[in-house]
Amino acid sequence: MKTEAKIFSCTQSEVLAKEIAKKFGIPMGKVAFSHYSDGEFQPSFEESVRGSRVFLIGSTHPSSENLMELLLMIDAAKRASARHITAVMPYFGWARQDRKDKPRVPIGAKLIANLLEAAGATRIITMDLHADQIQGFFEKPVDHLFASTIFVPYVKSLNLENLTIASPDMGGSKRAYAYSKFLQSDVVICYKQREKANVIAHMELIGDVKGKNVILVDDMVDTAGTLTKAAEVMLERGAISVRAICTHALLSGNAYERIENSLLEELIVTDSIPAKKQSPKIKVLSSADLFASTMREVHENKSISSKFIV
Repeated sequence: MKTEAKIFSCTQSEVLAKEIAKKFGIPMGKVAFSHYSDGEFQPSFEESVRGSRVFLIGSTHPSSENLMELLLMIDAAKRASARHITAVMPYFGWARQDRKDKPRVPIGAKLIANLLEAAGATRIITMDLHADQIQGFFEKPVDHLFASTIFVPYVKSLNLENLTIASPDMGGSKRAYAYSKFLQSDVVICYKQREKANVIAHMELIGDVKGKNVILVDDMVDTAGTLTKAAEVMLERGAISVRAICTHALLSGNAYERIENSLLEELIVTDSIPAKKQSPKIKVLSSADLFASTMREVHENKSISSKFIV
């Protein structure tokens, strides 16, 4: 007998989950949440998941309630006898803590991996991890999707002449080189020094941007300080225009105001994290097709290698 697929959503990813379910071709599963006055909550599946392949969709961006919600839903599915439990995490939170960068700090990404496996997840589907090696923190299969599948067609539709791909820091150089190779463009790198997290002390540019249309490529945008500073530096060096591609739009603090007042032509992001508000400079591209098709092929035990174009 064929295993039935069921899709459920955490509260923070409901809009994206509904689109994914629609593309997948099945109705959204029913889940209810009970809340206690002290903030404790309890998810409950309102239909049987016995013997099913359960897809639980939820990004784990802060606050930590988003992660806790996903963990509780995984545990509930396990105890309800689901055959397969796939955590679909458009944004994998705490991924910036992928190593010990100074003494006496945690490796948060490894801890999250342990928690997901302990809760009962049998597979992880996620997109544009902050560091590729996070896949190795899991003992379960990880399908690490690249948002380049979404961004490249949009970049091509812009028909930009003298295109140059840029990385806003040294750590993103591999991603920038991959895009530049596929788009047959030049590449430049920004070298930055930080005073502390989210605060840039100094930035230098490695490469020539004079007369170029530049696209910055990064996995996430948080305060937007790096992107807006990079745009200023590049335009000072003679760039014609500067755009930015960032998969995960965290956009905390005064990020929206910073982007709207910046020299960026536009910021292109996915809907992996729900937008707090709209902005004329922010273009949101849907990731529903990518996740729905990947989930379908996982469910049917087919290859997903066609999803990787950069």
